[in-house]
Amino acid sequence: MKYRLLPPVLAAIAGFSALTGAARAQSASADAVFSTKQRAAIVQIMRQALQDDPTILTEAIRSLRVKAQQQQEDKSMAGVRAHRDELQQAPDFAVRGNPHGKITVVEFFDPRCSYCRHMMPVVDAFLARHPDVRLVEKLVPVLGEGSVIDTRAIFAASAQGKYDVMRRALMDDTTKPTMDRVSEVAKANGLDMTRFAADMSAPQTVALITTNLDQARAVNLDGTPTFIFGTAAMAPGALEPDQMDEFLERARKA
Repeated sequence: MKYRLLPPVLAAIAGFSALTGAARAQSASADAVFSTKQRAAIVQIMRQALQDDPTILTEAIRSLRVKAQQQQEDKSMAGVRAHRDELQQAPDFAVRGNPHGKITVVEFFDPRCSYCRHMMPVVDAFLARHPDVRLVEKLVPVLGEGSVIDTRAIFAASAQGKYDVMRRALMDDTTKPTMDRVSEVAKANGLDMTRFAADMSAPQTVALITTNLDQARAVNLDGTPTFIFGTAAMAPGALEPDQMDEFLERARKA
């Protein structure tokens, strides 16, 4: 499961557009081939077929959805291959595991996303199992104002060498995120509060967020968390340990 960036209704619109587009193309072709009487007969046959077996329409819609999903995945992977170098780069503080690892895994996540929080120990264990993996973290605040506040706070803490400390503290925190709350967490973790307050709105903080969001758009990101295994697979949603291992093996063989 995952949080989606776009309303599910867009999928239905996409399917409807494909269906109506196909219908228009068929209609234009029919005008050139069939007479008015023949077209009326064809329409009647189709109506009768749908009345006799409504699953025909259900199967057609399902087929369109599968095709649309495949097109979405193809578009995302095309973006991954086109932007491979940018995706696999990040400030040193956002790189975990083996910094010289043979395989790079990219994780897009939102600090307020419950599924992202669920994945924290799963990712920790994954890195412990695979010492040759380099993990690049991409913070993307996509769930509203609270996400933006937490993301700014985490990047502000990075200026004092406490990115991971603040990331874990805020992702474990269940209190509603506010400026006062993130300041409390920062103070409790030993940050210089004058510097922290300034870095919350510093140009480098804004630049880090903008870069990650631009990269998310480049790969047509659909939700958080999303993992990219090399250039072999893009896997959205909370994954099981064995799923992560399987995607990693696919990346090793690519």
